[in-house]
Amino acid sequence: MNTRIRLLAGAFAGVAIAAAGCATTPVERVDEGAAKLLAQYDRTGEVTSCLGIREISSIRPVTEKTFLVRVGANQYYVNDISGRCSGATMSGNRLQYSTSLSQLCRNEIIHVVDNANGFNVGSCGLGSFEKLKKKPDAEPEEQQ
Repeated sequence: MNTRIRLLAGAFAGVAIAAAGCATTPVERVDEGAAKLLAQYDRTGEVTSCLGIREISSIRPVTEKTFLVRVGANQYYVNDISGRCSGATMSGNRLQYSTSLSQLCRNEIIHVVDNANGFNVGSCGLGSFEKLKKKPDAEPEEQQ
């Protein structure tokens, strides 16, 4: 009987090790266009808790943890999400929010909605909005 228990324990350990070997680490999706746009800006350290809804032109997920918020024509803010907004960068999904205020503020919940069927596939709470500043154009290198 003792031998059977040891064999079963060994079998379970083997299955557990095999299953662990098959486990994969999820790869975070990146919206390359939004990432390239974000790379053109520096963080200023100027943080605000809210932005006026009428001022917001677009919100683009760079990753599931970072959103690029366009205000007006060419002003941008970055929002580092508290947690993770699963599915935000997948094509075919959109961001949706609802608020009774005239502002979109820190801790507001953003929903990720599948465009095909309208189902909510994820949600997250917004962080603070950090103002971005356009990087100066790189100066041409001198020829030697």
